[in-house]
Amino acid sequence: MRASDISASDFKGLAFIQRAIVYRGRQPTFQAICDHLGFKSRRSAALLIGRLVERGYLARLPNGGLRVVKGTAEDASTERTIEIPLVGSAPCGVPLLALENVEALIPVSQKIARPGGTYFLLRATGNSMNEAGISDGDLVIVRQQPVANTGDRVVALIDEEVTIKEFRHGNDVVALVPRSSDKHHKPIILNRDFMIQGIVIAAMPYPID
Repeated sequence: MRASDISASDFKGLAFIQRAIVYRGRQPTFQAICDHLGFKSRRSAALLIGRLVERGYLARLPNGGLRVVKGTAEDASTERTIEIPLVGSAPCGVPLLALENVEALIPVSQKIARPGGTYFLLRATGNSMNEAGISDGDLVIVRQQPVANTGDRVVALIDEEVTIKEFRHGNDVVALVPRSSDKHHKPIILNRDFMIQGIVIAAMPYPID
């Protein structure tokens, strides 16, 4: 159902901008917005963004980019949902849930993200887990927690970079194991003091076009 304070055209534009930010990691160009909505000038696209910012659906970032503040109804069903921050691919050296990482707040069913937990979304990169149901470009829903069981797909911070791997532990060490068709990916061996960032509870591809 469309929000009552914006027009049908603005809502369509918001949905298009949101999909680009969420699934491509960047906002669409003015020309792309014009092509999608049938605008004749880029000024119309700029005015659309201005209206969406003014009404609180988008926010401007210090670097000139955009962040989705209020998602469209196309991302939620009639069931109960919870808004989860999408933190992109998480820049190196910055905490995952730092404000500067948050690209959008995405409604997710409470049947998936159950109340009582803290969740975030990441955009997967690479093919190191393509045989475990996580492909390049997928969005993964992560439950934030510092421990895992053998076989869990975990999000870890290694050398200030985020990685998704299968968790395994032994008597003295833990291993982060790739599950990939590309045999160049190798396990990462760590000591038992290692702390994970969260567990992947779902992964989903989403074609934007």
